[in-house]
Amino acid sequence: MKILALDYGTKRIGVALSDATRTLASPQPYIPNQAFPKIKGIINDWIKRENVTLIVIGLPRNMDGSYGPSAQLVQDFVEKLKAAGVAVPIKPLDERLTTVQASQQLHDAGRNTRQQRELVDSASAAVLLQSYLDSMPLDLPGLPEEADPAE
Repeated sequence: MKILALDYGTKRIGVALSDATRTLASPQPYIPNQAFPKIKGIINDWIKRENVTLIVIGLPRNMDGSYGPSAQLVQDFVEKLKAAGVAVPIKPLDERLTTVQASQQLHDAGRNTRQQRELVDSASAAVLLQSYLDSMPLDLPGLPEEADPAE
Protein backbone atom coordinates (compact mmCIF):
# COMPACT_ATOMS: atom_id res chain seq x y z
CA MET A 1 0.00 0.00 0.00
CA LYS A 2 2.20 2.75 -1.34
CA ILE A 3 1.67 6.41 -2.15
CA LEU A 4 2.65 7.90 -5.50
CA ALA A 5 3.59 11.59 -5.66
CA LEU A 6 3.51 13.70 -8.81
CA ASP A 7 5.07 17.09 -9.50
CA TYR A 8 3.27 18.23 -12.65
CA GLY A 9 5.23 20.39 -15.07
CA THR A 10 4.77 21.41 -18.67
CA LYS A 11 7.85 19.42 -19.79
CA ARG A 12 8.25 16.74 -17.13
CA ILE A 13 6.15 15.16 -14.41
CA GLY A 14 8.27 14.35 -11.39
CA VAL A 15 7.50 11.06 -9.68
CA ALA A 16 8.21 9.74 -6.20
CA LEU A 17 7.04 6.60 -4.46
CA SER A 18 6.71 5.71 -0.79
CA ASP A 19 7.90 2.44 0.62
CA ALA A 20 5.26 -0.07 1.75
CA THR A 21 5.44 1.20 5.34
CA ARG A 22 4.74 4.76 4.15
CA THR A 23 7.87 5.97 5.94
CA LEU A 24 10.28 6.93 3.16
CA ALA A 25 9.84 8.70 -0.18
CA SER A 26 12.11 7.84 -3.10
CA PRO A 27 12.40 9.79 -6.35
CA GLN A 28 11.64 7.77 -9.48
CA PRO A 29 12.30 8.45 -13.17
CA TYR A 30 10.22 11.38 -14.39
CA ILE A 31 7.42 11.05 -16.94
CA PRO A 32 7.86 13.24 -20.02
CA ASN A 33 4.78 15.43 -20.35
CA GLN A 34 3.30 14.05 -23.55
CA ALA A 35 -0.10 13.03 -24.88
CA PHE A 36 -2.50 12.45 -21.98
CA PRO A 37 -3.38 8.82 -22.86
CA LYS A 38 0.31 7.88 -22.55
CA ILE A 39 0.64 9.68 -19.21
CA LYS A 40 -2.52 8.00 -17.91
CA GLY A 41 -1.19 4.61 -19.01
CA ILE A 42 2.13 5.15 -17.25
CA ILE A 43 0.38 6.25 -14.04
CA ASN A 44 -1.98 3.27 -14.18
CA ASP A 45 1.04 0.97 -14.63
CA TRP A 46 2.62 2.50 -11.49
CA ILE A 47 -0.64 1.97 -9.56
CA LYS A 48 -0.87 -1.71 -10.52
CA ARG A 49 2.83 -2.59 -10.31
CA GLU A 50 3.48 -0.89 -6.96
CA ASN A 51 0.09 -1.40 -5.27
CA VAL A 52 -0.49 2.35 -5.01
CA THR A 53 -3.52 3.35 -2.93
CA LEU A 54 -3.20 7.15 -3.08
CA ILE A 55 -1.73 9.78 -5.38
CA VAL A 56 -0.58 13.10 -3.98
CA ILE A 57 0.11 15.88 -6.45
CA GLY A 58 1.81 19.20 -5.87
CA LEU A 59 -0.50 22.19 -6.18
CA PRO A 60 1.57 25.33 -6.75
CA ARG A 61 0.61 28.34 -4.69
CA ASN A 62 2.03 31.81 -4.60
CA MET A 63 3.83 32.85 -1.42
CA ASP A 64 0.74 34.82 -0.37
CA GLY A 65 -1.33 31.61 -0.61
CA SER A 66 -3.16 32.53 -3.81
CA TYR A 67 -3.33 30.29 -6.87
CA GLY A 68 -1.85 31.21 -10.23
CA PRO A 69 -1.95 29.78 -13.77
CA SER A 70 0.27 26.82 -12.84
CA ALA A 71 -2.24 25.74 -10.19
CA GLN A 72 -4.97 25.74 -12.83
CA LEU A 73 -2.87 23.45 -15.05
CA VAL A 74 -2.50 21.02 -12.13
CA GLN A 75 -6.21 21.16 -11.32
CA ASP A 76 -7.06 20.49 -14.99
CA PHE A 77 -4.65 17.53 -14.99
CA VAL A 78 -6.22 16.12 -11.82
CA GLU A 79 -9.69 16.44 -13.35
CA LYS A 80 -8.51 14.62 -16.50
CA LEU A 81 -7.09 11.78 -14.38
CA LYS A 82 -10.34 11.47 -12.43
CA ALA A 83 -12.46 11.59 -15.59
CA ALA A 84 -10.23 8.90 -17.14
CA GLY A 85 -11.04 6.60 -14.25
CA VAL A 86 -7.77 6.51 -12.32
CA ALA A 87 -8.64 3.96 -9.65
CA VAL A 88 -7.17 5.64 -6.55
CA PRO A 89 -7.91 8.90 -4.75
CA ILE A 90 -5.89 11.96 -5.80
CA LYS A 91 -4.97 14.50 -3.13
CA PRO A 92 -3.55 17.91 -4.13
CA LEU A 93 -1.00 19.28 -1.64
CA ASP A 94 0.58 22.72 -1.26
CA GLU A 95 4.00 22.48 -2.90
CA ARG A 96 5.43 25.88 -2.03
CA LEU A 97 9.22 25.76 -1.93
CA THR A 98 9.52 22.03 -2.70
CA THR A 99 11.52 22.73 -5.86
CA VAL A 100 13.78 25.13 -3.97
CA GLN A 101 14.37 22.52 -1.28
CA ALA A 102 14.96 19.77 -3.86
CA SER A 103 17.44 21.97 -5.77
CA GLN A 104 19.31 22.69 -2.56
CA GLN A 105 19.49 19.00 -1.69
CA LEU A 106 20.81 18.17 -5.16
CA HIS A 107 23.35 21.00 -4.91
CA ASP A 108 24.46 19.72 -1.51
CA ALA A 109 24.91 16.28 -3.10
CA GLY A 110 27.32 17.81 -5.61
CA ARG A 111 25.01 18.20 -8.61
CA ASN A 112 25.49 21.31 -10.71
CA THR A 113 22.61 23.19 -12.37
CA ARG A 114 22.88 21.23 -15.61
CA GLN A 115 22.86 17.88 -13.78
CA GLN A 116 19.87 18.99 -11.69
CA ARG A 117 17.61 19.56 -14.72
CA GLU A 118 16.89 15.85 -15.18
CA LEU A 119 16.49 15.18 -11.46
CA VAL A 120 14.82 18.16 -9.84
CA ASP A 121 11.21 17.30 -10.77
CA SER A 122 11.30 13.86 -9.17
CA ALA A 123 13.38 15.18 -6.26
CA SER A 124 10.67 17.80 -5.73
CA ALA A 125 7.99 15.08 -5.80
CA ALA A 126 10.01 13.19 -3.17
CA VAL A 127 10.21 16.31 -0.96
CA LEU A 128 6.44 16.74 -1.29
CA LEU A 129 5.78 13.08 -0.51
CA GLN A 130 8.20 12.94 2.41
CA SER A 131 6.53 15.99 3.93
CA TYR A 132 3.15 14.28 3.56
CA LEU A 133 4.46 11.01 5.06
CA ASP A 134 6.03 12.88 7.98
CA SER A 135 2.68 14.54 8.73
CA MET A 136 0.81 11.22 8.89
CA PRO A 137 0.09 9.87 12.37
CA LEU A 138 2.14 6.88 13.35
CA ASP A 139 0.11 3.71 13.61
CA LEU A 140 2.58 1.21 14.96
CA PRO A 141 1.08 -2.04 16.23
CA GLY A 142 2.50 -3.40 19.45
CA LEU A 143 3.37 -0.07 21.06
CA PRO A 144 1.97 0.37 24.56
CA GLU A 145 -0.92 2.76 25.00
CA GLU A 146 -0.04 6.07 26.62
CA ALA A 147 -0.37 5.85 30.37
CA ASP A 148 -3.28 7.69 31.89
CA PRO A 149 -1.78 10.58 33.90
CA ALA A 150 -4.57 10.23 36.47
CA GLU A 151 -3.32 6.79 37.51
